[in-house]
Amino acid sequence: MTDKGKLEQEIIAVLKTCYDPEIPVDIWELGLIYDLRVDDEGNAYIKMTLTSPNCPVAESLPIEVKEKVKKVKGVKDVYLDLVWEPPWSMDKMSEEAKLELGFL
Repeated sequence: MTDKGKLEQEIIAVLKTCYDPEIPVDIWELGLIYDLRVDDEGNAYIKMTLTSPNCPVAESLPIEVKEKVKKVKGVKDVYLDLVWEPPWSMDKMSEEAKLELGFL
């Protein structure tokens, strides 16, 4: 049995090391992660999107996310679902991201 809350926080810390190369803000603060769950066996389920389907990292960013999260101690496997609905918008960004990008 894993401490799911602690594991989720460690996964979030790793997600904050992944960046959309066009925007100097990590994918967590950008709001690209729609859902993150960890089950009792330590499997991580991540639902994410990209800023647009034409994003230049559409193929590489989900792979980077999956590989980095797999390295978190206690994570057994990572199931990543790349979705386009609902579409990403700037409303999904954290206050920190909006401030960093000069939107506040």
